Amino acid sequence: MRCFTSVITHVSRAACLGAILLASAGRAAAQPAANPAPETAAPPQVATPLATPPQAPPTRPPFPNRANEVMPDWLRVRGEFRERAEGFSNSGFVDERDDAYFLSRIRLTATATASAIAATVQVQDARVGGKSVGPTGAPFRSAFDLRQAFVDAGSAKSRVALRAGRQEMAFGDQRLVGHAGWLNAARAFDGARVTIRSAPAQIDVFAASVVRTLAGEFDKSGNGNRFAGTHVSSTRLLPHATAEPYVFYRRDGNLRAESGAIGSLEQITTGGRLAGKLPGRLDYNLEMDLQRGSLGQDSVRAWAGHWQLRHTLSAASVPRLTAEYNFASGDADPLDGVRGTFDQLYPTAHDKYGLADQVGWRNIHDVRVGFDVTPFKATPIAVNYHSYWLAEKRDALYAASGAALARVMTGATSARVGHEIDVQISRPLFPQLALTAGYAHLFAGPFLKQATPGASYSGPFAMVTYVFLAEK
Repeated sequence: MRCFTSVITHVSRAACLGAILLASAGRAAAQPAANPAPETAAPPQVATPLATPPQAPPTRPPFPNRANEVMPDWLRVRGEFRERAEGFSNSGFVDERDDAYFLSRIRLTATATASAIAATVQVQDARVGGKSVGPTGAPFRSAFDLRQAFVDAGSAKSRVALRAGRQEMAFGDQRLVGHAGWLNAARAFDGARVTIRSAPAQIDVFAASVVRTLAGEFDKSGNGNRFAGTHVSSTRLLPHATAEPYVFYRRDGNLRAESGAIGSLEQITTGGRLAGKLPGRLDYNLEMDLQRGSLGQDSVRAWAGHWQLRHTLSAASVPRLTAEYNFASGDADPLDGVRGTFDQLYPTAHDKYGLADQVGWRNIHDVRVGFDVTPFKATPIAVNYHSYWLAEKRDALYAASGAALARVMTGATSARVGHEIDVQISRPLFPQLALTAGYAHLFAGPFLKQATPGASYSGPFAMVTYVFLAEK
């Protein structure tokens, strides 16, 4: 709180000083001369331009954000504090199962650079307070631990670069692979990634294992998990577009097959993303994926798609319209030995299929329409409407986390899940401080009323993010 007060005081003083200086300059220019020269005085001199009014000194970041100014050039540091108040009504679609709580997270990052080698270490402490409904462990809580620790060989402009160690990974829209930064604990991987850059394309090849947040001990990867793949990004394949084909391999152990036996998952996801511009101020974003593999004696046969079209009107203050359709296959028969439910892998899933995060990219039809507008400078407001149906009535409704929320084992009488309305607003006050708030309400449809008590779900939040040590 002292940091916030210091920052706000500094900016207020700078603004007041600038106003005083500009007002003084205006009064001086408007005031007539005290002793005007008589007509018989010496010939008039050539007029000279008015002096430029004194300007307010450029605003510097507050003292806590200038730590890098006193650091040696080879060392950079950054701190981030985030506080979010959030809650929900009717959790699990159960009437009056409500909660409200606080999520606090602090991160400290240091990077040391020597020639073409750099080392980065990031520690994190994430806490939850006042939560009384549901779990309070990961991803809400992650006591002080090592979140990232990696070495870079090569820079962001090198033709070939290597990153090895504990790190974030994100590709494209992060629908399949992302850092899940919205979560208090977020996500990291232990592994290695090679990036090859050329004029036609950038190629990333990686092999990793997702890090598990463990209570009371050092966070670890492994435990049978293996994740590897190749991701390509090119702006040369199609005009005015970025094409991103990829192949991801996932292995996990100790999973239950449809027969009830415990086995290992061996799965390959092949797909691609295409994003670009069309005539008429239209943008498009497409992504499609096919999954094949096995889990014990079961075979994996699943697929998913994302199709989005956005239209930008001429004025910046006019809403930008969006329409999209998301589909992910489900399992038609839970006992036939074929796993048809799409696996969304390790996404940054928040607000991809609704701000309430009650719907994920599994066994779902999701139609979205909405708009975002910036009526005031740097203050975007987004309003969206989602309508949901199950892809398969015998499969579950899955949350953004991928966990099953509701299911009718014998098959639901209706696939209609419901619809959701979301509103979100954000405002950066200055480079070190940003505010975000939102509200989501999911109206329960026939499926939820059959599979659960059927109460509608709502979730508000308000979040502040403050960067210290670094300028922004």
